[in-house]
Amino acid sequence: MAWLQPVFWAVILFGVMILIHEMGHYFAALLVGIKVETFSFGFGPRLFGVKGRETDFRISAIPFGGYVRMLGEQPGDNESADPRSFQAKARWERAFVVFSGPMMNIVLALAIVTGLYMYGFPKEVTGSEPVISSLEPNSAAAKAGLEPGDKIVQLNGQKNPSWQDLLTEEALNANHPLSVEAQRAGKLLHFTVTPQMDTKQGVGVAGWRGDVQVGQVMKGSPADASGLKPGDLLIRVNGQPVASAATVQQAVVRSAGKPIQVTVMRNGSIQDLAVTPTATGETKMPWRIGIMFRLPVEMVKLGFGSAIRESVRLNMQNATLIFQVLRSIIERRVSPKTLAGPIGMAQMSSEAAREGPSSFFGWMALVSLNLAIFNLLPIPILDGGTLLMLAVEMVIQREMSMRVKETVFKLGFVFLMMIVVFVIYNDITRILTNS
Repeated sequence: MAWLQPVFWAVILFGVMILIHEMGHYFAALLVGIKVETFSFGFGPRLFGVKGRETDFRISAIPFGGYVRMLGEQPGDNESADPRSFQAKARWERAFVVFSGPMMNIVLALAIVTGLYMYGFPKEVTGSEPVISSLEPNSAAAKAGLEPGDKIVQLNGQKNPSWQDLLTEEALNANHPLSVEAQRAGKLLHFTVTPQMDTKQGVGVAGWRGDVQVGQVMKGSPADASGLKPGDLLIRVNGQPVASAATVQQAVVRSAGKPIQVTVMRNGSIQDLAVTPTATGETKMPWRIGIMFRLPVEMVKLGFGSAIRESVRLNMQNATLIFQVLRSIIERRVSPKTLAGPIGMAQMSSEAAREGPSSFFGWMALVSLNLAIFNLLPIPILDGGTLLMLAVEMVIQREMSMRVKETVFKLGFVFLMMIVVFVIYNDITRILTNS
């Protein structure tokens, strides 16, 4: 029954996404005088609901998405001549109704992050100097000539990059060279680092490391049993200073299943914990303790104005990153296997919920932003495809023929189904390879 928890949190997450998105269409339609016939959670046959004066608010049988059906929405409908129909409205009014769904998802992302920053939000410490503490043997950074202690001062023309900038650039540029400038003993040195493709994760890896912090603790793992928690800063393992994630991984492998002593800093205090690794059955990593790593974080609590500005900055940064990932996939710098489908989203929702309310709401904001951007892509059947056709009609000053619209719709549907099948295949493959 372990699958119930991811399903529960996925229902909560996508339920909010659908409600907000469709509310955008619904209220925009009412604002411009369009009659809304149906507001549905899910597709297919109606299960139950409430019928208002004009609108049927319903829960439908197939719980994947939702829709708002407006009077005369499709070209050729008998009601399209009605002054309150969708087709009877000016194109700018129709575009406003279509755009309002994704816009509400953007507003939700901004509102959630604003609230998190006002309440207190864990933010990655990106302002710290990116000084390399260690390098993985035979990694791209090591082969390029970088050494522990080097301070990276410029990356692909960007001066004073943060650790997050380094991690983002290496991930999005597999098999493509990065121009790096580093300070060593007062001298400025130039390097070319070509991140290697991680065949399992589908992203680039350079092999440089900074401070090490626990990012995630797997439920029921040895780390969970020992008391390790997300946010713990790893100081020593078996008495050896932790220079990188590799230090911890090597100690786990060398333990051969015997307990390892881990010293962590938590909320400013030092704690010693004993963790007993368990066998994985894998040759490369035969033992594990069940943690993932991340950069150090700090709690940030802001006033309303500052929280809004920080929310806009963070969401713009995330939106830019989304487009960077899409571009990197097209340019084959990142593998398409990084794309997650509904199964992967459900798993990540459950993991975020286990980390606490802040993590779950932060994840919800990111998903809401992703949903808005995806819906605005110029793919027929999505909101972006509809907006594109309306824009074309505005330019040519006439309606596109029904034959053209139907063909475009069918092609868009087939393309969208191909994407759905592909991401579900990714999810299943990821589960099988990690099991």
